[in-house]
Amino acid sequence: MEAKEYTEMRNLLTGYLAEKKLRRTEERYMIFQNICSFPGHFDVCMLHQQLEDNNYHVSKATLYNTLEILVDAGLIVRHQINTKIVQYELRKLADTHLHLICTKCGAVRELRDSTLKTDVDNLKIARFTPEYCSLYIYGLCSKCKYRMQRSGR
Repeated sequence: MEAKEYTEMRNLLTGYLAEKKLRRTEERYMIFQNICSFPGHFDVCMLHQQLEDNNYHVSKATLYNTLEILVDAGLIVRHQINTKIVQYELRKLADTHLHLICTKCGAVRELRDSTLKTDVDNLKIARFTPEYCSLYIYGLCSKCKYRMQRSGR
């Protein structure tokens, strides 16, 4: 991510925190900075490990609270892939792809499709203003399909 993009998003976070009368803590900004370094999806454990690797120690409660703030601020999106997996990603990245999810092994693959994004952007929906979209397509990944074919199912 370019420094200019990060600065713009950090300013949005600062504005949101001020508007909601929330404290502008070093922890919140450090968490957000680390989130911005992920190239795609991440979960709480990945984020916590990255912070620890960078010698920055925060509690999981602080992580969860900050993630909720960032979701509410519209800076990140939450993906509830299935009942067990919750992942997050920067909202600016979420708008550019759809998710292919294997119903057998749970693998998630991203697919970029500018035509689909254009079609969604051009939708006119009565009494509704879309902010972003996320598309999930469920099916079998090639590995699971191959395994099933080999086992005769």
